Amino acid sequence: MKIAFQMDPIGAVDIDADSTFRLAEEAQARGHELFYYAPDHLAYQEGRITARGHDMTVQRVAGDPARLGPAREVDLSEFDVVWLRQDPPFDMHYITSTHLLDRLRGQTLVVNDPFWVRNYPEKLLVLDFPDLTPPTAIARDLDTIKAFKARHGDIILKPLYGNGGAGVFRLDANDRNLTSLHELFTGFSREPLIVQKFLPDVSRGDKRVILVDGEAVGAINRVPAEGETRSNMHVGGRPEKISLSERDREICDRIGPLLREKGQVFVGIDVIGQWLTEINVTSPTGIQELERFDGINVAGRIWDAIEARLA
Repeated sequence: MKIAFQMDPIGAVDIDADSTFRLAEEAQARGHELFYYAPDHLAYQEGRITARGHDMTVQRVAGDPARLGPAREVDLSEFDVVWLRQDPPFDMHYITSTHLLDRLRGQTLVVNDPFWVRNYPEKLLVLDFPDLTPPTAIARDLDTIKAFKARHGDIILKPLYGNGGAGVFRLDANDRNLTSLHELFTGFSREPLIVQKFLPDVSRGDKRVILVDGEAVGAINRVPAEGETRSNMHVGGRPEKISLSERDREICDRIGPLLREKGQVFVGIDVIGQWLTEINVTSPTGIQELERFDGINVAGRIWDAIEARLA
């Protein structure tokens, strides 16, 4: 097959952690042809969806993860699969790319399905499952957020479309910074904020469960660094081996059919204690950590699912 990856700069990836690199590596091992381009080089041109990028050969060499051919322009309708794999922020640039890729429908399989990536971003899809999630509010209005804090005392405040743990604040019952933080966030962004009741179980880890075509394949636990609330590995969280609990399986059984129906082949959900906090569809991570801990070829299972859809 001909596979295109829309992703952030390939030269900067960590070959021992990056999930997109691992997906490309597995595709290459299966004999598929790889093409790489950056989101800025995606275009609509007189009825065609094009990209300017490079034929690519990946290699597990630190600091030199890929060999690239000369730059060339391609028509993405001539590819079998296009991977939507650039990281958030989930801004208008990101949203526009989903609109353009959506025009390939019926010609090229785009993974994850861009229509539903656009309509089901990480912190909004969970709203379809309120009984699985901690108390949550989404608002820009300060009085609404204050009222939520008054009800729950200890809260997490974060940007609605943030990622990687950036801009995440814990505000306990004695904190006096809510108004200042609201001024800070609303001063540079028109987006709402999301607030959730703080879950003390986060001290034992924030579990990343990986689903392939709606089926749970395994989990890793991400433990916050000492003195830190956030467990994201971008900010020092430590990955640990962990098994799926009955609660994890219950959550996955509830959300899996919807993910499969909407073409979300590779998804990573976040579970703290008994509660689902995010459903990551834009650019989920965790493949390599899970493969090391459990010996599961997660990338292989993802490609099996894609090949089955194409068949």
